[in-house]
Amino acid sequence: MKQKRIQIAATSLAFATALTATPALADGTASGTLIQNTATATYSSGSTTETVQSNTVVVKVDQLLNVATTALSNTPAAATTTAATVLTYQVTNTGNGADTFHLTADPNVTGNGFNGTIQSVVVDTNGNGVYDPGVDSVITNGAASPAIAADGSLKVFVLVNLPANFSDTQTSQVRLTAASVTGTGTPGSVFAGKGTGGVDAVVGASTAQANALESLIAALASVSLTKSATIADPFGGNTPVPGAIVTYTLVAHTTGTGTADSVHVTDGIPAATTYQPGTLTLNGAPLSDATDSDAGIAGASGIDVSLGNIAAGAADKTVTFKVKIN
Repeated sequence: MKQKRIQIAATSLAFATALTATPALADGTASGTLIQNTATATYSSGSTTETVQSNTVVVKVDQLLNVATTALSNTPAAATTTAATVLTYQVTNTGNGADTFHLTADPNVTGNGFNGTIQSVVVDTNGNGVYDPGVDSVITNGAASPAIAADGSLKVFVLVNLPANFSDTQTSQVRLTAASVTGTGTPGSVFAGKGTGGVDAVVGASTAQANALESLIAALASVSLTKSATIADPFGGNTPVPGAIVTYTLVAHTTGTGTADSVHVTDGIPAATTYQPGTLTLNGAPLSDATDSDAGIAGASGIDVSLGNIAAGAADKTVTFKVKIN
């Protein structure tokens, strides 16, 4: 009886593709890729060598739904009452096909000292990583992002306003959740025909949704104003008689951790007195009474001195002026 020797060889298109320079996706082969495989059998029968091929098996790769959300700040963002606080996140499509994601910002996080108010959710339209008002696109909280390619990332800005009641140095967190518009659920859940190109979409290990927390801290400043008076009478004493000069001193003191913006000190000229022209000073430096480029204005009705923005803990600002008792 003649013996037959059979040798079987298989060629894999997927293996050949893996040897190319194409980079691998976060979750492997791209959605919709066709993996084709044909086997070859070679055998000898007597003096004859024969070769036959199997049918070709084609597998179309399904879409794996995965996402990662990352907080991009290592320290809490300073929150003030003058402008919304901008928190920055990154949403990365770690699946193997393009996808869109519902972006939901939630300020109600357990342990918060206060819960802020979400002003808006903004996507980084120009891709520069910086919030640009009027340029970057505002979306409704919970709405879908633009499509993100496999392995692609999108910066997301969440603008938060402080509530009515809070204290300096109180902290808070805001959670941003990105959830696949295609579907979320237990890993391995299948959404038939919902993937790119009509393939099935399969929920990956992330459950097709992920969240991250960014922090903010209330950075506020409080200004106290103390007023005092000294009197110099015409006789070299300090009695408040007609003709005596009263020097008023106003001291602005700032506390807290933030900045007091656009601080103005105003004071009226008391009845039965007359303002003494040219006596207005700020931190010992004279100010003109006229409306001009310096910080002060003074006249018969009163004084107005602009102290500008004062950081908490900065040196006190002292304003003085003089009046004469009529």
